[in-house]
Amino acid sequence: MERAEGRACVQFAEARRRTIRGCDAAWMECAGAYAVFNGVDSPITQTFGLGIFEEATAAALEEIERFFRDRGAAVMHEVSPLAGAATLGLLCARGYRPMEISNVMYRPVEMPAEVDGDGIAVRVTGPDEGKLWAGVSAKGWAHEHPEILEMLLDFGVVIPEVSQSVCFLAELDGEPGAAGALSIHEGVALFGGAATVPEMRRRGLQGALLRERVRYAFERGCDLAMMVAEAGGDSQRNAERKGFRVAYTRMKWRLGG
Repeated sequence: MERAEGRACVQFAEARRRTIRGCDAAWMECAGAYAVFNGVDSPITQTFGLGIFEEATAAALEEIERFFRDRGAAVMHEVSPLAGAATLGLLCARGYRPMEISNVMYRPVEMPAEVDGDGIAVRVTGPDEGKLWAGVSAKGWAHEHPEILEMLLDFGVVIPEVSQSVCFLAELDGEPGAAGALSIHEGVALFGGAATVPEMRRRGLQGALLRERVRYAFERGCDLAMMVAEAGGDSQRNAERKGFRVAYTRMKWRLGG
């Protein structure tokens, strides 16, 4: 699951670099971890998989820290507890501080049952609908997180170009009201980006969006679905109602506190 999320973020950075002139998005692999730079303020500017696939060492951390500092970004690592106590001890010794806790959640991928959509239709977006998808997503997310509005609108240019990722729109009586994305890596379906515009919430759009993404993943041979949610937050509770369970709780660390 850590690899699936890391690959999705690497592919996004590659697509952003291809599609936006002058974009300095970049990534590197070091000690089995992906270090991704997608802009100074991007939430995916961090590492994924540190200490999971190879031992984290002081030398590896120095190389990763240089990668981010050379680009003017804070140094952050999303760290699974499976990285072990030695990795956490190394981070503490180098002056890192915890800043965020999230739950990695999972469920098996099975063909969902047919249900009455009650006016709801979910579809994969076309190649020319990136801005439409981004607009719906931005309106849904920016209601609670206005600070990321500009970044979300930027997704409209990039999302159609991301390999192994698919965008979905949920419509109520023909009106787009919810957006979500799905990335696939080696049988793991990563569910991300789900948001509903405020005026169309509690109408069943998110449930339909999840169901159709599960169907899409099943038809393409995936056997495991995953998502990441704020520990104890509304997203976690909503996911649990849809059959997701907590696989493990992880922590984001930042150099210098």
